[in-house]
Amino acid sequence: MNKNNAALLSIVSNTSLIIFKLIAGILIGSISVISEAIHSSMDLLASIIAYFSIKKASEAEDEEHPFGHGKFENVSGLIEAILIFFAAGIIIFEAIKRLVLGGNIDSVGPGLLVMFVSAAVNFIISIVLLKIAKETHSIALETDAMHLLTDVYTALGVFIGLLLVKITGLNILDPIFAIIVAILIIKTSIDLIRKSMIDLVDSSLSEEELTEIKAIVLSHSEIQGYHRLRTRKSGPTKEIDVHINILEDYSLLEAHNICNNIEDEIKEVFPSSYVLIHAEPIKK
Repeated sequence: MNKNNAALLSIVSNTSLIIFKLIAGILIGSISVISEAIHSSMDLLASIIAYFSIKKASEAEDEEHPFGHGKFENVSGLIEAILIFFAAGIIIFEAIKRLVLGGNIDSVGPGLLVMFVSAAVNFIISIVLLKIAKETHSIALETDAMHLLTDVYTALGVFIGLLLVKITGLNILDPIFAIIVAILIIKTSIDLIRKSMIDLVDSSLSEEELTEIKAIVLSHSEIQGYHRLRTRKSGPTKEIDVHINILEDYSLLEAHNICNNIEDEIKEVFPSSYVLIHAEPIKK
């Protein structure tokens, strides 16, 4: 399954779950179930954004975007994370309103069923999306998968809350669990915002990735040293720029071949990458 199909799968699953959650929430009068439907609505919007951003990011470079369109995925991830945050705000507002005004739950059965099915479906799809996101280095797909994984935790939280309402008869537990769910959602959104911003502000690759690049460069005996190693991410693409020192008596062809060899080896480790090697001559 490619990235586009994975994003489309997320859209279909979210749409179906929203319908079932809304019907169950309205039927039994549960604010936590209705809040879960609101959360899934935000997830649906996020999935749609992810779908179109992945399509856009896969386009080849052009005059306006000479380094490609990869950062569209980063922008998508940021927007999705903000949407999750707003969803949590809506849930907290509705839960506090229920705490103040009160309300009864008629029957928790449909809610329990929908929450259980929702958790199971989202868990399976989120695992599939995370696997594809890791294979394709897609931040948009990873964010979408994290949305669904958050839905798993929140659905289980609502499930436990409804179960306690059924056992104890305390309807106040319903909005309390909705607030707990919202707090978990806020934490996830903050983590995702931070991750999206790292690439948008051109932060360097991880220490582990930098170590791999340095090892490749220094594995060539012709190289006397290196400097100005600069890296960043643009969506799934890693951009790597490094200056190497080679002896001045090497011919232009020899220097060119050394640079090509290093570039090829880096691309073997990081297949989706732009690599620029600049050779600088030094005296013996």
